[in-house]
Amino acid sequence: MPYELYYWDGIQGRGEFVRLALEEAGADYIDVCRGPASEGQGIHAMMAVMKSKSEAHIPLAPPFLKDGDLFISHVANILMYLGPKLGLTPEDQGARHVVNGLQLTITDLVAEVHDTHHPIATSKYYEEQKEEAKARAAEFIDNRMPKFLGYFERVLRQNPKGPAHIFGDRLTYVDLSLFQVFEGLRYAFPRATAHLTTQYPHLAALHDAVAERPNIARYLKSERRIPFNEDGIFRNYPELDKNAA
Repeated sequence: MPYELYYWDGIQGRGEFVRLALEEAGADYIDVCRGPASEGQGIHAMMAVMKSKSEAHIPLAPPFLKDGDLFISHVANILMYLGPKLGLTPEDQGARHVVNGLQLTITDLVAEVHDTHHPIATSKYYEEQKEEAKARAAEFIDNRMPKFLGYFERVLRQNPKGPAHIFGDRLTYVDLSLFQVFEGLRYAFPRATAHLTTQYPHLAALHDAVAERPNIARYLKSERRIPFNEDGIFRNYPELDKNAA
């Protein structure tokens, strides 16, 4: 049976990290919320799972994955589960935890990206917290983004197998997630990230290599790849970018 991915329709968001792994592996999956209600899909299908009064292991929020009767929530947890099945993680159990740690660090980074436009509360509109968002975005651009990207650049540089991958000498789901982070940051903060390629050459090379992988290249050109927009995690608000007036 195909995997079932549950995530909000119309945005890449956190679900995109899972989509990239499924697409790279050529896995059979259903993007449930983008499917027709007549086939038991759509947003209502996702909400029915989350509001279930009988399901033993209900997820708090998307994304979550259904494999058979098993529901798995949280991006890093989903990818740790899928990694061995899709051939996107090391065979050694200890190494898998190292890879999971890298993915969890990406989770921290993504949370901080989200908070650049929603620093007070997710229940409030961006327009209700614009001034606070400007301060949070400036701190992220000046200090937090370089800290995270510098760390991943160093991990690539110090990989004993070479800087082509974040771990070992084979593609892992973390490589795919770093591609997405690189793409998202350049969309959200085009001025602040204008020199990413020269500042973080190994990350830039990894991004380009992932984009050229046949399955990923096809996916990026397909209608399945939802464009970045101002409803997702990576949002382009010019007033939050570097040197904004």
